[in-house]
Amino acid sequence: MSTRVKFDLNSIKFRLWLYFLSLVIGIVVLIWALQIFFLNNGYEDMKVSEVDRIASSIYHSYNRNDENLTKSIQELSVTNDFYVMMESGGTLLLFNPEQENIIPVYRYQTQIPKLKEMLEKNKPSSAPVYFKFSTTYEKYSTLAYGRYLSTKPGEEVLLYIFSPLYPVTSTVNILKHQLLSVTTIILILAFFMITYFSSRISRPIKSITNTAKKMGKGEYNVKFEADSYSEINNLADALNTAAYELGMADTRQRDLIANVSHDLKTPLTMIRSYAEMIRDLSGDNPEKRNAHLQVIIDETDRMNQLVSDMASVSAMRTNKVTLEKEVFDLSSVAASILASYQLLQEQESYDFVFNTPKDCLVYADKNKIEQVISNLTGNAIKYCGEDKKIIVNIKRSGKKWRLEVSDHGPGIKAEELPHVWERYYKTSTNYVRATSGTGLGLAIVKEILTLHRSSYGVDSKVGKGSTFWFELEAVKKDKEKEKAPVKPKESLPDRPK
Repeated sequence: MSTRVKFDLNSIKFRLWLYFLSLVIGIVVLIWALQIFFLNNGYEDMKVSEVDRIASSIYHSYNRNDENLTKSIQELSVTNDFYVMMESGGTLLLFNPEQENIIPVYRYQTQIPKLKEMLEKNKPSSAPVYFKFSTTYEKYSTLAYGRYLSTKPGEEVLLYIFSPLYPVTSTVNILKHQLLSVTTIILILAFFMITYFSSRISRPIKSITNTAKKMGKGEYNVKFEADSYSEINNLADALNTAAYELGMADTRQRDLIANVSHDLKTPLTMIRSYAEMIRDLSGDNPEKRNAHLQVIIDETDRMNQLVSDMASVSAMRTNKVTLEKEVFDLSSVAASILASYQLLQEQESYDFVFNTPKDCLVYADKNKIEQVISNLTGNAIKYCGEDKKIIVNIKRSGKKWRLEVSDHGPGIKAEELPHVWERYYKTSTNYVRATSGTGLGLAIVKEILTLHRSSYGVDSKVGKGSTFWFELEAVKKDKEKEKAPVKPKESLPDRPK
């Protein structure tokens, strides 16, 4: 059973083949036109131009009193197959291509009176004249040309040139046969060259297309191979990068689903277990029942916080959040957040150190910056060292205020630092204190600071601890009133790509 091959008229291979073939045919047609059509129709015009050019050369040589004028005219006559005559004071001087070929010159003398008459009419302008004539002795026409070399009264000198217009029919026929052979060879060579080059150009594109189809089916470990032109190599590199990023995104998506499923499964299991305990065991015991109900409430709050954090990240990534900016004291906000951890300081011996100057005024969304500081502080508590020491510093950095949250925990490896802002990313350091969290804290920090167009980052050394920081534009105290009237809500900037 034969398979019918579908020919794609819009393919690059076919289009290149068509364009190259059209170019070759156009060149061949142009050669035919120049060699056949223009030769046949423009021969006489070219002959007139050639005779006029030589006559001008003789004119300039004569007026320069060139001693070699006679020799020059003789050479021009031989080279161009002309018959040249000069007349002065009724005397006719002949310049023959060959001494023995004197008879045609006398035949042409009969045309001299007509040339002289035409020159007399054009004498004021001294313009050259010419006409074509035929004789009974020759089968072809002859061009008769005349002009003045000198128009001084009593010293008039006239130049006559007679140029045979040989028929070009035989020449054209010879050229046709030659061009037919040349055209056949050119078209055959062009066909093979066009086929080769169009295949060579389209082959790597086909390979990239087939690989892209595999990537579209979820095979993100594919490799786009291209050892071809620079543009195709750049396309392959870009697609390799895209395949890697898509693979990483697919992995993160699976991890996200796994982590969210795990984070939801644990509180759901706890809620179900304690609900069954209330039903079967502690329903009639107020003290136990209230304790079990409190566990259910806590787990419900944890689930609610997880869903809320996920919604926040999603909203900020899709630019559905509006910043409500105002001027506020960054130092006061940080102090109030640290005060909320007083219970940890009293019951679990955490040590919170806060260093800040006065009046750290910034212009930002106060509620969201509070969330940033709270998340960074919570992260420091979660990963702090055995000394349970968390240090919060606010200091000047050029025209900005820089807030740093440091701990003396296990630190983060250098190659892992760029990933700590990703959702649910966990470092290879497994030392984590027994504190609850949704795994989205640093991802939320990143999104909020990105919306504020703020600089942020993390500095860390393994075994020494980590410092998370961000910067906000400083506002001078005397400028606070100027900043306050600014429109409280502004549209979010486009997310950087």
